[in-house]
Amino acid sequence: MVKMRHLSLSLLAAIALLVPAQNAHAMTASQYFADGNRLYRDELYWAALLRYRQAAEEGMDTALLHYNMGVAHYRAAQYLRAREELSQALGDPALRVAAQYNLGLNAYALGEIDEALQWFRLARDQNVNEKLQSFAIVAIARIRDQQAAPDEFDVRVAERDRKRDFADLSFRVRIGFGSDDNVFRSPADPYVDQSDPATPVVTPVVQTGAYMPLSLSAKYLINSLKFEGFYVAYRLAGRYYQDKELENANEYQHQASFGSEYRRKEGSREREVRSAFTVSQHVETYYDPDDGTARDVNGVLVDDRLDYLRYGPELRVRQSHERLTIGAHIKGQLWNYSTQEIIPEYDHEYFLLRLYGQYRFTPSSLFRITAEGYSRRYGDRPSYDLDGEPRLENPNIRYDYYAVELTARQRVFNDLWFGFDVQRTERIDQYVGYYDYTRDSAGVEIHWTPGDRFDIEARGVYHLYDYPNAFAYNNPNQPRKTQESAELRLVADFRMTRHLSLIAEARYRETVSNDARVQFERNQYTLGVRWEQ
Repeated sequence: MVKMRHLSLSLLAAIALLVPAQNAHAMTASQYFADGNRLYRDELYWAALLRYRQAAEEGMDTALLHYNMGVAHYRAAQYLRAREELSQALGDPALRVAAQYNLGLNAYALGEIDEALQWFRLARDQNVNEKLQSFAIVAIARIRDQQAAPDEFDVRVAERDRKRDFADLSFRVRIGFGSDDNVFRSPADPYVDQSDPATPVVTPVVQTGAYMPLSLSAKYLINSLKFEGFYVAYRLAGRYYQDKELENANEYQHQASFGSEYRRKEGSREREVRSAFTVSQHVETYYDPDDGTARDVNGVLVDDRLDYLRYGPELRVRQSHERLTIGAHIKGQLWNYSTQEIIPEYDHEYFLLRLYGQYRFTPSSLFRITAEGYSRRYGDRPSYDLDGEPRLENPNIRYDYYAVELTARQRVFNDLWFGFDVQRTERIDQYVGYYDYTRDSAGVEIHWTPGDRFDIEARGVYHLYDYPNAFAYNNPNQPRKTQESAELRLVADFRMTRHLSLIAEARYRETVSNDARVQFERNQYTLGVRWEQ
């Protein structure tokens, strides 16, 4: 049987919101399309077709989508469906020649030689793409000679050839109902506060309640240049408890940002540059976890101590090749907390530099290494001496953090993948090192898509802290501070319609320490809906 070169697409990733790299559940049409392109590059053609169908169900109906579905059907040996999809791409001038050539390949695979020759002749007689013209000539000659086909090849259609809407609005809102069995993260058992042993035994009150989680995001993108767009975005996230006596646990955050997105893809190379200036307002109550009451100092309420406004620029850069991806993230922010008259404020400067490299060993496995350093430099908090006292004459706190993370991902089946990551973080207290620590973390993640509309994701993370100098309760008569924590999260997502999804989530958190003030155990369950446009 005659073999011929196969023309496919450079699988044009649509401009995606930043994410995730990468969860696949309940995404927009563009995100489904981009994920389908990724799966195609990984030679997971059936999974790619699933994503393309989901993009179509979400409202995408473009010649490019039909073209990608056509070549994926061809690779999956579904030749009749490939013919149908490729035929719908003929109307786009940017894809016409490529579609003609692929229709020739597809007809040959069906054994319809005359039809194959017809399509190859159309590709041969055009003057738009010389490479396709030459391969069409070879294909015609080798059909006639019944010779072996040339090697397979992919014709990469660049992102710039795809027509983009001048403006694009994306919107997402999620609302639900939840149950929280430890609203204020209270310790479970009575304890003696060793920071002041003369005080009576503290008996925490663990309180349970219902709450409403709410999140909303909107982004308006203007594609004013060939590879670059400018955007404004807004995000709201909050948690609101139903009972009045639990309202101190309410918290929310507004965030507005504006910036630019640059994305260019040529062959197997892709470059992304994202810049933004972000302003966020955060509101929560500074409460006593033992009973949930607002904190006061000498009778003066300081319940707004944790409210802040933060702002600053950031830059993300990503360069990817066929197997290798490298990237960087730079951020600088000012965190301006609520003014306090009688206690130090939390105002500080924040700087971050993150670098990462990722290598894909096979279409179904990858490895990533991430290195980052960040710093928090406070303007009104005195550093701690080695005896645990934050004396006013001491310089202000500066904590520098350095971390290295290793991540691995492995796809087992088209609808199942898992991964794990390990991380070591070191914090350096730049005064005398009282609050230095080393944190070792390990995480496991599993993602399963048992059907077109259903996704399940599970993740667990464990942290172990080592404080070489700090004392429990900051009391030098106590042993060195110990702390470890764990978090488990399970999310199930069912897409009911094109825009509406039902989401169930369970979360467990636990912190264990010889400083009983920070110990707690917490379970949260939520059921909600998400609307995406």
